[in-house]
Amino acid sequence: MEAQAGLPAVELQAVAKTYPNGTQALLPLDLAVREGEFLTLLGPSGCGKSTLLRMLAGLLAPSAGRVRLWGRPVDELQATGHRLGFVFQDATLMPWASVAANVRLPLDLAGVPRAEADARVQAALQQVRLERFAAQRPRELSGGMRMRVSIARSLVTEPTLLLMDEPFGALDEITRQRLDAELSALWRARGLTVVFVTHSIAEAVVLSTRVLVMASRPGRVVEQRDITEPWPRGPDFRVSTRFAEQARDLQDALLRASAGDEAWA
Repeated sequence: MEAQAGLPAVELQAVAKTYPNGTQALLPLDLAVREGEFLTLLGPSGCGKSTLLRMLAGLLAPSAGRVRLWGRPVDELQATGHRLGFVFQDATLMPWASVAANVRLPLDLAGVPRAEADARVQAALQQVRLERFAAQRPRELSGGMRMRVSIARSLVTEPTLLLMDEPFGALDEITRQRLDAELSALWRARGLTVVFVTHSIAEAVVLSTRVLVMASRPGRVVEQRDITEPWPRGPDFRVSTRFAEQARDLQDALLRASAGDEAWA
């Protein structure tokens, strides 16, 4: 998909969310995400990360402000020629269905002809290295493999914008690092725009081109950092001085954000 000159992939203009009980989930926020960015939202629980992501997906309406994807309202995204994929915290797979059927679900719902859908499912499974497991059921897979099925299901619609709500948080560290590497390779190979939610400082440093540090009570963005380290950021980078410096900087930003939270308590 060709980039539209001067047009951000994601644009938020004074976007805020207050729930009917008066809880301010997110204070007004202005944000532009460039096409091809890997933007990470980093912060504690309750800081509005998932709320922001769901507003980008059109799953939650803002209380104020405007959300634009490639210059159009979220519900007009199809008119831009772009598509959106969403990966939730849990894999949320149909336990009775095969891996292939789980991945094919969005295409079935969209009425895509079966032959075309099967070809796209095969391609998506190859991208996450699960083509040999197409006939398996979710209960026969590890947690990391189930999450890869969920990612394949989001990729099968051929999205240009991928929203990910802490998808690897429940996995062991080695599996999480492996999936981080696979996601980074997919992002770079496909030229995706990614907005990623995490609590992990290490994950933010390894994956991101830019990090927004958020604080809670009420949810707000307090600092941002550009991560300009070269790719790929593999195991050697994780033990490098540059990684440690970036991680310490983000840790300090989170500590400042937490100190701000205490003032709201």
